[in-house]
Amino acid sequence: MSVTATPPSVWRPHVTVACVVTRGERYLMVEEEVDGRLVYNQPAGHLDDKESLLQAAVRETLEETGWTIEVEHFLGVHQWRSTEHGEGVVRFSFAARALAHDPHRLLDQGIRRAVWLTRAEIAALGERLRSPMVLLSIDAWLAGRRLPVDVLSSLLAEPARP
Repeated sequence: MSVTATPPSVWRPHVTVACVVTRGERYLMVEEEVDGRLVYNQPAGHLDDKESLLQAAVRETLEETGWTIEVEHFLGVHQWRSTEHGEGVVRFSFAARALAHDPHRLLDQGIRRAVWLTRAEIAALGERLRSPMVLLSIDAWLAGRRLPVDVLSSLLAEPARP
């Protein structure tokens, strides 16, 4: 009789990016519908295959808000277990500067609108925040955390050929 070992399950967290984009004392936020519920988040989303973290941050912000941004600083990494799907999330948070807005751009499915809110208005949303990482990243920004983006490296580019 042959016994086949069951391979151990492999844990793969969701790798996401998010941007704290400021304009004065207001922060760019996304109002979106998730599982029939209206929630608020920074511009954020999943890292795509063959995409750098910085590319993902710029892409997600444009797709969700219509804003073109320039990533200026790395704020940190947050690890969390999602209350939506119960799976692990590893989120890379960035600070970015808004460059231009396209008000006619179609936003990602489920996105209702992009809004600029103060920290107090964001905190008052309470349970309507998509995750506790929203305030963690804003508070990192307010505390003066400004890590250079070159602390992250990407080896995705094709090597130069002679």
